[in-house]
Amino acid sequence: MDSSHNTPTMTPVAPDATNAAPPKVVIDTQVIMDWMVFKNQSVAPLILAVQSQTLIWIGLAAMKAELLHVLGRGIAARYDPDLVFIEQEFARWCRLIDREPLPAIRLVCRDKDDQMFIDLALAEQASFLISRDRAVLALAKRARRVGLAIMTPEAWLKQQASNALAA
Repeated sequence: MDSSHNTPTMTPVAPDATNAAPPKVVIDTQVIMDWMVFKNQSVAPLILAVQSQTLIWIGLAAMKAELLHVLGRGIAARYDPDLVFIEQEFARWCRLIDREPLPAIRLVCRDKDDQMFIDLALAEQASFLISRDRAVLALAKRARRVGLAIMTPEAWLKQQASNALAA
């Protein structure tokens, strides 16, 4: 793939025509695998938003480590993932946060391995946490109360389409 097609030529203006920073997004391991391993087109609009910098993807080194661990076993390993490509894409598009977020006291995931996604999203005031994980998605209603939208890539796309029609 020609990488020049992925490099934006300008920073897009936020939809409200101000110079506000683009919203932050935390993307869970399953969705990253859809993007970088399975090449699932259902996540293409989300990835385009990250690549055009209309969304800022934030993550932790621990999230990258989890991704690489998951890729080394199970179904993902059978797809023979391109680890060099994955490392490059992660480095290129993910803004790594170098401090560990404080644990979310009122928004606790029943799967402790997924808690870091929630903690980061809340600590960094992300607008979105995009996930396919049932344990994470189960927190969506409670997360909305604190300003975090937890949703699937498909729900995010539907929301974006709805927002574009309303604008």
